[in-house]
Amino acid sequence: MKYISTRGQAPALNFEQVLLTGLASDGGLYVPATLPSFSRAEIAAMAALDYPELALKIIAPFVDDCVPAADLKAIIDDTYAEFRHNAVAPMVQLAANQWVLELFHGPTLAFKDFALQLLGRLLDYVLERKHQKVVIMGATSGDTGSAAIEGCKRCKNIDIYILHPHQRVSEVQRRQMTTVVGDKIHNLAVEGNFDDCQAMVKASFNDRSFLPADRSLVAVNSINWARIMAQIVYYFYAAVALGAPARPVAFSVPTGNFGDIFAGYLAHQMGLPVARLIIATNRNDVLHRVMTTSTYGRQPLAHTLSPSMDITVSSNFERLLFDLYDRDGAALADLMRRFDAGDIVFSEAAMIRARALFSSHCVSDQQTCEQIASSWRECAYLLDPHSAIGVAAALAADLPPEVPVITLATAHPAKFPDAIRSAGLDQAVSLPLHLKDLFERPERFAVLPNSLAAVQAHMANSISA
Repeated sequence: MKYISTRGQAPALNFEQVLLTGLASDGGLYVPATLPSFSRAEIAAMAALDYPELALKIIAPFVDDCVPAADLKAIIDDTYAEFRHNAVAPMVQLAANQWVLELFHGPTLAFKDFALQLLGRLLDYVLERKHQKVVIMGATSGDTGSAAIEGCKRCKNIDIYILHPHQRVSEVQRRQMTTVVGDKIHNLAVEGNFDDCQAMVKASFNDRSFLPADRSLVAVNSINWARIMAQIVYYFYAAVALGAPARPVAFSVPTGNFGDIFAGYLAHQMGLPVARLIIATNRNDVLHRVMTTSTYGRQPLAHTLSPSMDITVSSNFERLLFDLYDRDGAALADLMRRFDAGDIVFSEAAMIRARALFSSHCVSDQQTCEQIASSWRECAYLLDPHSAIGVAAALAADLPPEVPVITLATAHPAKFPDAIRSAGLDQAVSLPLHLKDLFERPERFAVLPNSLAAVQAHMANSISA
């Protein structure tokens, strides 16, 4: 399995190299040169597999021979043994054709655990074998940071730096990052927004001169291919549970950075019968505007009840554009250069392709609260604000009644008590037992100005020997 850059100028890499690279040297994102595919019979047989068994089947072709089969199986088994539910990703029915796929039973109560618990173990395995040390750098709008730290905290060969927007994540999200003990764990609260943090990460990958000569920089954001790869699994898992491939299913995905829903697109490309992928957005509706106007443009960031989706530039959208523009790296590089300078309008051919599979729906804070209250009133089911956006978009979708719609529930409601109260619900939502003392644990983080130079200087001065 070889991986190529969306911008066409970086060398092709194998899985191990992509794992340790993140952003391509030409500024693009790595994608597989070809995708594995599964027949209808193979997909039907997946219904007999538990989650780790299915993960091994889906992931093995992407890893190829970079990790021996027995070692990969052990890594995957160890990854999903950390989850608190035996099904790993259980489903709950809300209405006749409406389902919720619960992706919050991992250590940090968010869907990011599915990928980052695996990524941490893969990194540790490869670095130990190569006798190499690296610096991990990532930006988070809430959940990525805690999942990355939790997944990498055991790793001996890693210094991890997570940037989050100061006072712009929920208290639970912040404490899940800042209370993890470890000399190689560094939380940086940047006096800016998530887009500022993400821009610093991208700039640091483009110019790594601030690092010691013996350290390379590795991404944990969804620019790292391994993140996307791991997320493909639960699309197959949910679909076969509801009768695929005998019938198609649809997915509603609350998304800001497009990584999670891109995994669903890949599942479709690999043979899964997906009738629709619904892009569910909050007020920061860059993806909804693309789908409805064909225009990709920045707007001022709005702070909402769903902070993990408070993003104005969707990094992973470039991976889809690569396919929509016939995998023409030069054309895409030109497109992204023009986007750096201002708004761009996509071609009619590209948008016809996108709308054949994708639709979108934008949900306000008020509508989010109404959906939280409605699902509690009608089903006694409590949604976090991000998942509520997904359910609202699923209910608004124009789909035949025989097509089940699966909303990806991306976080546990206990992470967002303010949103629950805003929905007019008074009941306290308890954290799981392993986090019951979270508010008593000491925090450790540095507040830094919104300055790339300041962030890089802090990193250079604190990397372990």
